[in-house]
Amino acid sequence: MTHHSIKWDPARPHVLVIACSDGRCQEQTDEFLSLQLNIEQYDRLYVPGGPGALCPSGVEYLRADYYRRECNFLLDAHDIEQVVLLFHSGAADGPDEAMCADYRRKLPYRTTAELRAQQEMDARELIQHVSAFHGKVRIHLYRAEVGLDGAVAFTNMRPSNSR
Repeated sequence: MTHHSIKWDPARPHVLVIACSDGRCQEQTDEFLSLQLNIEQYDRLYVPGGPGALCPSGVEYLRADYYRRECNFLLDAHDIEQVVLLFHSGAADGPDEAMCADYRRKLPYRTTAELRAQQEMDARELIQHVSAFHGKVRIHLYRAEVGLDGAVAFTNMRPSNSR
C-alpha cells in the first residue's frame, strides 16, 4: 500500500467544475483554474461534452436529463456555491480537430462554426436551468479555444444578460 503525503480533507470545496473529459487541454485547464480563477480545490464533473452533456442540443434528451440529475445531486449534496462551465473547441480560426468530439458525434453534419454556436445556445440554456433550480449558485462560463499555433485561450462566454 502506498501512502501519499497529502491528507484527506473532510471539508467540501463548494466549487463544481463541469468540463469535457478530453485530456488534450487538461494541463491548461488546471492552470487556468488555479492562476486565473484562483480555484485550487473543486469537485469535478468531467464527461464527454462537458457542460454540453447536460444539454440535449436538440438530439439527446435522455442523456442530458441523466447528467442534469447528476449535476443537481452534486449541487445539493455538496452545497456548491460556484459552478465553472467549461466548453472547448478550436478558436474561430483554429484547427477543426480541436472541436469537442462529443458535439461532432451529436451533430455530425454541422460545421465547426455551427457547433461553436450550438455550444453558446447550450450555455444559455444551462445557465437558465442552474439559475432556476439553484438561484444562489454563481456561474462562471468559459470556452477553451485552441489557436492554429496550439495555444489555448480561455474566453468568457457569459451572455451579457445573465448574472
